[in-house]
Amino acid sequence: MSSLRVSFLHKHGPGELPPLPPSTKPIYGLISPHAGYVYSGPVAAHGYRAISALNDIDLFVILGPNHWGIGSAVATVRGGVWETPLGEVKVDSDAANELVEECDIVEFDEEAHAREHSIEVQIPFLQFVFRNEFRILPISMALQDRITSEEIGMALCGVVKKRKAMLIASSDLTHYEPHDLASDRDKELLKASQSLDVDMHYEILRKMEITACGYGPMAVVMTASRSLGGTQANLLKYSTSGEIGGDYSSVVGYASLLIT
Repeated sequence: MSSLRVSFLHKHGPGELPPLPPSTKPIYGLISPHAGYVYSGPVAAHGYRAISALNDIDLFVILGPNHWGIGSAVATVRGGVWETPLGEVKVDSDAANELVEECDIVEFDEEAHAREHSIEVQIPFLQFVFRNEFRILPISMALQDRITSEEIGMALCGVVKKRKAMLIASSDLTHYEPHDLASDRDKELLKASQSLDVDMHYEILRKMEITACGYGPMAVVMTASRSLGGTQANLLKYSTSGEIGGDYSSVVGYASLLIT
């Protein structure tokens, strides 16, 4: 709990704790980093404070990369609970079953989630903001090509439309480059994110050899959000690990974007 409070109040964070006043403005998705809270927590806090204005979301679809390459290429889980130090959160088994039925590439595979951190680090932020009054649909992606991402994104549209739900893509950006180079590369990638342009997203990744680890989850959320009515992603905060830890020679980039 204390590390989450620090993230919100940090000089690179929003500077205030949630919640914001209630709002009915649609929010379709969030792109959020997933490093240790000491590094990416303040950037992530910008996004979670922004969605704290919502009071009617009961399902968060959270997509993250499979860093370990263990298990199925794209995996969710049948049900059960995910436990964090802030308590238990239930998996929406109905939504999981519907997604697997709708999208052949998504399989049930708990092993794919067993050692992966990219999804689980988002959950305490949600618990901090919304307590435990929501369910999750976790989706781990080892396969992140464009065709796969767009297929999952379109399948999720049907799942999300029937529910009071929101999408979250868990991704860090450029890895282990000097601060200035990382910032310049990430700036170009974020142009595609802000316009929800999946074509540009994959083209910039290829041309600039950007090492964002969750580019597939980002593309899924961009695809689904556009189909649901989203028009843009607002960049709330960008920072690198160098700005937090002081080592600018080899950094990781972090961004928080809100899709409306």
